Amino acid sequence: MPQWKVLVVDDDQMFLLIISEILSEEGCDIVTAPDGTLAWEMLSCAESSYDFVILDRIMPGIDGLEVLKRIKADQRLKQTPVIMQTGATSPSQVAEGIEAGAYYYLHKPYGTRTLLSITRSVISDIELRATLRNRTLRYSEPLKYINSAVLSFSTIEDVHCVAGFLAALCPVPEKVSSGLLELLINAVEHGNLGITYDEKKQLLEDDCWKMELQARALQPEYAERMGTVTFTRTSSELVFQITDQGTGFDWQLYLEPDPERSLDPNGRGIAMARIYSFTSLHYSEIGNTVIATVTLTT
Repeated sequence: MPQWKVLVVDDDQMFLLIISEILSEEGCDIVTAPDGTLAWEMLSCAESSYDFVILDRIMPGIDGLEVLKRIKADQRLKQTPVIMQTGATSPSQVAEGIEAGAYYYLHKPYGTRTLLSITRSVISDIELRATLRNRTLRYSEPLKYINSAVLSFSTIEDVHCVAGFLAALCPVPEKVSSGLLELLINAVEHGNLGITYDEKKQLLEDDCWKMELQARALQPEYAERMGTVTFTRTSSELVFQITDQGTGFDWQLYLEPDPERSLDPNGRGIAMARIYSFTSLHYSEIGNTVIATVTLTT
């Protein structure tokens, strides 16, 4: 049975047919709409439920950018991932889409490999966040009395547990959880395991990222590496300090969404964490420590 319900919106019937055929083989239940007006009617219906949306930007009537803005402004829909597919790929146009909430891009025309790479990244993100929500729900009311804690992690499985625990300490767990997840995964893969940006991009395109994580964790140079999170609660804020044992990275490149990387299956997590999850986000000089804060409202 199909596992993922996907709304695909495009005024080009050929693209609808191609996407439907490819993603149906990936376990997706495809629903299509030929324009933004019908797409919004389908999305805004109270009974609608889509795991993610593939949305053409340039369409007659309500264009894709307007549909995207409506999705992100709707309390029920705003967490739904949107893949924007478009031929409009100037830096300013891509930046406009990113600011509106399009974390993922497909540049027309694209091939099967590119479509699958981006789609698998979206599905992986959905699965990770679902796991995190379930873990967060397991923790109980007494957590609000914890004022400080130090936690260690080394694997992605550890990250799920740690992120769920830490998110449960926050007033709005679902807002902070995705940012914590991004920072902790970054500490494991890029920090402790030394996977570069380009290497991760290739691994995601080849659908073997998880396999590489497991393989590197067994190598002697990485096997003993650990990450740590120090949590501190004050009267005005929550502070999370995450440190890995890697050599650092050029973190300045990733604090803002970059149109040049918009077509890659990776590279947006730190910027999204800074913008949507935390009040502030600061890296150490070499980049192996990050301090994220959440301001407490009275």
